[in-house]
Amino acid sequence: MYNRTVARLTYRGLLGRRRAFILFALPALLLVISVVIRVLTGADDDTAANVLGGFALATMVPLIGVVAGTGAIGPEIDDGSVVYLLSKPVKRPTIIFTKLVVAVGVTAVFSAVPTLIAGFILNGNSQQIAVAYAVAAAVASVAYSAIFLLLGTVTRHAVVAGLVYALVWESLFGSLISGARTLSVQQWSLALAQKIGAEGAITSDVGLPLALVLLIGVTTLATWYAGRKLRTLTLAGEE
Repeated sequence: MYNRTVARLTYRGLLGRRRAFILFALPALLLVISVVIRVLTGADDDTAANVLGGFALATMVPLIGVVAGTGAIGPEIDDGSVVYLLSKPVKRPTIIFTKLVVAVGVTAVFSAVPTLIAGFILNGNSQQIAVAYAVAAAVASVAYSAIFLLLGTVTRHAVVAGLVYALVWESLFGSLISGARTLSVQQWSLALAQKIGAEGAITSDVGLPLALVLLIGVTTLATWYAGRKLRTLTLAGEE
């Protein structure tokens, strides 16, 4: 299910000069903000939770997921180079799964690791806040990567659609409309963070059992459908 050649080509595409700048800029901004806040206000658990939840998990993780998820396959479809890849004796589900693994790895490295470091800077992992949000970022990376990889296979405007989802649905509607939070990857990952953190330190609008079911279900469904769309794309090209 994992092809090293496909993975190498995907990594090379994702870590190109333009995308690498975005991938490095957001974590760097988080770390700078964390250092400034720690110097100005000192260690504070509420401040740490607000920064890690409000910026890292709500904004940085989905944006990095957009870059990695859509960038794993979208550009190849746009410029037609995917035809070369599809002509190789590699199963379509293997291509999708490999690209998903790469997207998850890139998203997790550039989101979960900086979140953990920022948490230690902000409050030294008091009440397990740093670890909790880092785990939440890693878990969210899986779901976001699958969702945005799917968008990369179904539309040529995957980046725009991904940004709308990340910024409008997750950040705006998720903060204003309580019902929308149930269908938010951010809230699903927060359910796990709530379990890891000290009591009362982190809250989620979704229970942990439901959150796990939704995370697994959405990731599996998005990956399966992306593989199906890629197979359809092959047939269309052959016709």
